Order: sequence, then C-alpha cells, then structure tokens
Amino acid sequence: MSNSSIGSPEQLRDPNYTPPLYKAIPLGIQHVLAMFVSNVTPAIIVAGAAGFGFGSNSPDFPELLYLIQMSMVFAGVATLLQTITLGPVGAALPIVQGTSFAFLPIMIPLVAGKGVDGLAALFGGVIIGGFFHACLGLVIGKIRFALPPLVTGLVVTMIGLALVQVGIQYAAGGVPAIGTPEYGSLLNWAAALVVIVVTLGLKFFGRGMMSVSAVLLGLIAGYIFALATGMLTFEAVSTSWDRAAVFALPQPFKYGFEFSFAAVLGFCLMAFVSAVETVGDVSGITKGGAGREATDKEIAGATFADGLGTAVAGFFGGFPNTSFSQNVGLIAMTGVMSRHVVTIGAIFLIVCGLIPKVGAVIRTVPIEVLGGGVIVMFGMVVAAGISMLSDVNWNRRNMVIFAISLSIGLGLQLEPGALQHMPDTARILLTSGLLPAALIAIVLNLVLPEELSDESTEEVSGGLSGHGRGSLPKEETA
Repeated sequence: MSNSSIGSPEQLRDPNYTPPLYKAIPLGIQHVLAMFVSNVTPAIIVAGAAGFGFGSNSPDFPELLYLIQMSMVFAGVATLLQTITLGPVGAALPIVQGTSFAFLPIMIPLVAGKGVDGLAALFGGVIIGGFFHACLGLVIGKIRFALPPLVTGLVVTMIGLALVQVGIQYAAGGVPAIGTPEYGSLLNWAAALVVIVVTLGLKFFGRGMMSVSAVLLGLIAGYIFALATGMLTFEAVSTSWDRAAVFALPQPFKYGFEFSFAAVLGFCLMAFVSAVETVGDVSGITKGGAGREATDKEIAGATFADGLGTAVAGFFGGFPNTSFSQNVGLIAMTGVMSRHVVTIGAIFLIVCGLIPKVGAVIRTVPIEVLGGGVIVMFGMVVAAGISMLSDVNWNRRNMVIFAISLSIGLGLQLEPGALQHMPDTARILLTSGLLPAALIAIVLNLVLPEELSDESTEEVSGGLSGHGRGSLPKEETA
C-alpha cells in the first residue's frame, strides 16, 4: 500500500487527516497487532507470580482470562483518550497505549504467592498511582532535568534485567514445573526456540508488517508447533473456547480495593519513569511523522491521558498503561500521522477485549511458547536501556553514579533474602531493585559535582577504566 494512494504528503503529516475507511481500517489494525503480545503479557506474568497462571492448576486460573480481557479493553480506552482527547486529556496524536512492562518489577513482589487475594492491594496502587501520574502532566516539563539518559537508561535496563529470568523460566516449563523431570526438557526448549528463530527471521528478513509483527507471528508458529507435537491438543483449545462467553463487560472493583503503602509508593515512583518514556514517544511521533518538535500542550495532554487511562483501568482490573514505543517506529515506516487511524485500532482492541473467546484462545498458548516471545521482548527492553545509555557522556562522574546504582539495585534483586529483617513495605519496594537503583541515580546525579578526575576512580576500577565517551558536548569532541 503506497503512501501516495492514502493521501498527499501534507495530508499524511496531518494528525487530523482521515484516510479512506477501507485503507484506514487495516492501518489501524496493524498498530494493534504490533503491540498485541506485549500488551497482554504483563497480565499473564502477574497471574503466574500470584499463583494462578499457566501450569498452576489453581481453581482461580479462569481469572487470568478476565485480566487478559481488561488488558485489551483499557489499552483501547487509554488510546482513545490520546487520539480523541477529553478536554486537556490526550495529545490528539496517533499514540498507542498499552500495558506497561515498567511496573512489573513492582507488581510481582506485591502479589507473589498470594493468589487472587493479592490483587486488591495491587489495583489500589494502580488507581492512586494513576491519578498521581496524571498530575505529573502539570509539571512534566519542569522535572525532566532530574531524569537524564543516565537515569532513564539505567531504569529501563534494570526493568529488563528484572524480567529476563521470567523468560527463561517460561521457556523451560514455568515455575510450577521447577523440580520436575519435565522442567527444561528438550521439547520445552524446542517450542521456545521455534518462536525465537521465526521472530528473528521475520525481524531481519521480513518487510513491512511481517517485520513489525514478528513476535506475534513467531508465537503463532510456536503455537502450531505445540499442536503438531502434542504439547497442546485441539480438544484443550476447543474446551477453552466453548467455556468462554461470547460477550462480557468489565466489572468495577472485581478484586476489591485495598490501600497498601508499598503499592502506592511503588506505582507513584514508577510513574515518573513512565511519564518520561511517554514524552520521548510523543517527541518521536512528531519528529518522525510531522517533522517538528512536540508542543508543551501535546506533552502535557499525553501525560494526563497516561495517568487517567491507568487509573480508570485500575477500577476494573486493568494494569498501568503507557505509550508503546514500537508504534512510533510503525508511524515512521508507514508515514501516516493520522490519529483517526489509531482510533480505529483502539476500537478494534476494545471489541476484542469485550469478547472473552479471544482471551480464551490466548489462554491456551503453552507457557513454553510464550517463553520464547518473552525472551525476545524482555531482551529488547534491556537493549533499549543500553541504547538510552549510549547518549550518556561517560565521564568518571557518570560511571561512578551508574556503578553504585546498578550494584545496589541488581544486588538486592538477585539476593532478596538480604532484606529479610526489613518491614514488609520496605522489603517489597527494595527487592524489585528498580526503585533503589533509580532513586540512588537521581539523587547522586543531582548532588555530585560535575568533575571527577581519572585518578580518583583508579583504586576501584581494577584497571578496567573504559574508553567510551558517549555523546559529548561539541566543545569536548572538537
């Protein structure tokens, strides 16, 4: 589909332009397909951590279907806030919202082993954190200085590092299978590797939507492999399909509401990171699609929509939403800046979420197959963080800030038992590794002097001084 067949160059750069419907619909749906897997994955991981996910044999396992539904419905609702807008809420740009990976290191300790009972405190945190996130729209332009690439890159890298273990566990057979002969079997790994190989093949050698939807198509290939090898039976798929309703509406406070200081503090602190990510996505969309900088109104409106979309989702059992970066690349690829195209995709996503049979099929995906996709996705989160860090001026000062933050954050994440004597709230927040790393990096970046001599770090570098210079100011590269 050539760009000239959709509209003139001026029309393609206009967010308010509406392409012909028969062309706008497939364009909108491909925005949804590009983020579909990433959007429902957090629900699956949270359910697994709580103990009623894949392979758990928990009587609450059907609740996973509802969480998947809400992930789709409220990603669509949050996207509509961005594209259609509601007063000052929304950027009036083609921003696609979806469930955020960033909050997973906070959500997993909150629900670990608690089953459905752990969700009340989680969604209490989502709601309050969402409203706090919306309030950041009033000051987002003034706080960006405190979150330079050194901090945001570190946080995103830590998010990925906190999650890569999940991918390996899923590929090997899932947490419930640990300790059994089936865990890590050749068949399990074969299913995951099929997904990885197909995903990489399409990503590097595919074109257009084949490349953009590589993870989704890789999972479909893994799903077919599972059916062919007997890991999944057609009877299981049919049973899940038959038991699911044709239509179901969201239920307010389905899991209750509980105030947890750890949850509220965790979600509020992570809101800063999510807000900065959204600012970057808004800037990427306006630069890539319209060749201009984002306005303050657009940045504030996008942040309002981020937070309000998250808060509304929390009332009904949905997880925190944020803008999805992969769709920024999709706009750059298609050259279509129309927000109404994304509106169509949002409506499609909501319709899918209101039909439980869609979630019923997703629920039958073997955990090993999902593991292959998760390995790719979470690895890309780490890579995205490292990419952000490439913009850092790697002088000795920034190396020390990064070293201390990473050592403490990753160390606490790898050895949570070191905090066994801490109060529950502190233990939940610190064992994520994410929040201590972010807070240390922010504080040190604000208080440490700008200069630090080479000699002052020699005694702790072990001879590994490093030679990277990052993106230096012009006067230093002359």
